[in-house]
Amino acid sequence: MKLDRCAALVTGASAGIGREFARQLAPSARLLVLVARRRERLEQLRNELSIAHPTLEIYTHAVDLSDLEQLSGLTDWLTTENMELDVLINNAGLGDFGPVATAEPRRLQQIILVNVNALTLLTRAVLPGMISRNEGAILNVSSCAGFLPIPGFAVYAASKAYVTSFSEALRAELRKTNVIVSALCPGPVDTEFTDVAYRPGTRRDPGPEFVHVSVEKVVQMGLAGVEHDRPIVIPGAMMKFAMLFTRLAPMPILRLVPPWSSRGT
Repeated sequence: MKLDRCAALVTGASAGIGREFARQLAPSARLLVLVARRRERLEQLRNELSIAHPTLEIYTHAVDLSDLEQLSGLTDWLTTENMELDVLINNAGLGDFGPVATAEPRRLQQIILVNVNALTLLTRAVLPGMISRNEGAILNVSSCAGFLPIPGFAVYAASKAYVTSFSEALRAELRKTNVIVSALCPGPVDTEFTDVAYRPGTRRDPGPEFVHVSVEKVVQMGLAGVEHDRPIVIPGAMMKFAMLFTRLAPMPILRLVPPWSSRGT
């Protein structure tokens, strides 16, 4: 699939990977719909992109995707405006480092609502149009965390396992169409996602630097994955190797992974 002159919707567009998706799509896209909670940051990004790309049509929607009413308002707007999207990038996501037993229940609910519910319902909203036009692409931002259970990061990892499985199943359903579904599964990336996911008083352990991949590289590989119709995209050679081992390893071995919470204070 070619991304030239595409109309794309990006969730979680106000920072990190989502903002970088908007920046890398802007030179070639004809229309962007940017969705995030923080209106001020969205407007800053819109101004930046409008100055650099004056012919680009940009819509911004300040939406909390964990709020069912706001999510419904977004999907209704897409229908009412007859938005013929070529690309949906389900990037928005939340995490929480620490044991489930001490987690804030509302935080766990938000993770599921954003990572699972919003992603699924936005996909459902745009999919019929893509199928009827027999073209389109859905890029779901999952995570390498979804390939194994991670004690101390349990709900996030489980939500990303859903994203990867959902993407694979949807891809199979659409096999006879020209609608592409890809799952982008990055490992550690330096964004503010980590700052939000850590609980107060928890010692931060970013892991070895050699497994980190830049935001720019993650997005480049994600978009290349769409253009080349790749089912799973894992940025970084080290993470590719590690995830190959993980996916082949028997569960008794994976159960030996130490709890993330044991690294905290």
